Amino acid sequence: MASYTSSGSHNPFSFDHRDMMAFILIMSLHGLQSMISELLPSISGVLDVQIGPFWFVAMSVALLFRSFWACLAIPVGITVFGEILIGDFNALGTVEGLIVITLSWFFAMSLITDPTDPKQIAVVGFIAKAMEEIGAWLIDVGKFYVGVEELDAIAWLPETVWVTEGMGAFTQIIVAGIIFGAIPTYFLYPRLRGKIEPLLGMTPVEARDGPMFTRSSAKRLFAWGAFLPLAFVIEAFSETSGGLITFTPQFVETYGQEFLFVPILAAAVVAFSVVAYRQRKTDSLDN
Repeated sequence: MASYTSSGSHNPFSFDHRDMMAFILIMSLHGLQSMISELLPSISGVLDVQIGPFWFVAMSVALLFRSFWACLAIPVGITVFGEILIGDFNALGTVEGLIVITLSWFFAMSLITDPTDPKQIAVVGFIAKAMEEIGAWLIDVGKFYVGVEELDAIAWLPETVWVTEGMGAFTQIIVAGIIFGAIPTYFLYPRLRGKIEPLLGMTPVEARDGPMFTRSSAKRLFAWGAFLPLAFVIEAFSETSGGLITFTPQFVETYGQEFLFVPILAAAVVAFSVVAYRQRKTDSLDN
């Protein structure tokens, strides 16, 4: 039989071939779900609500692991398949997501004490998404105050921007964090645990003793707060600098919505290839 290394037994910042496989799998799955959601309509009204992305896919797979790289894979998937492959890439514009999304998930993962409890996993996934939206809300409001972006606000009462942008963030927390996040994660996660990790050369993460919020959690929460101003500065600079490095052939505008099937197919091929490769590797070791 193959001998697997537990995904929870090493430093969360260490990176070996198993972490690389997990990174590629999560990156491609999140890119796939993000592009599929782009084909779905948004609900217009007082608040525009985008259906998706279906966060339960990223929640269910990423929360199987406790590494920094599993968290980083989520925004990288959006960048690769949702920006570069559709020809709408802004290097500085991606930094906000890389920082806010990664650190939000990295903090939330530290709260897991019982990885076999789907209720705890669903709550942790919701916390990660809520932190992401709150971080983006604060950055958007900050851009309004420094004058690099115009947001919805009453001209004579600029403080209303906090409410208007906050309502948008709250709506996304409900839609993406609960309806398309925590609820389906509650049912999907236990069906994936113990099946995905062995394919990547890992054993499932075991439960740990102690409270959910630990010293490690405090450090990660501090990092989230400390890096938020940096994300704001870079995002504000990207609004005025042109992005430093850009790739904007705008394939979707040129070829139509049908071009979205290109990143969808690419993400599906990458995800399937990772699983197929690791399955063959596992079978050869077992034999």
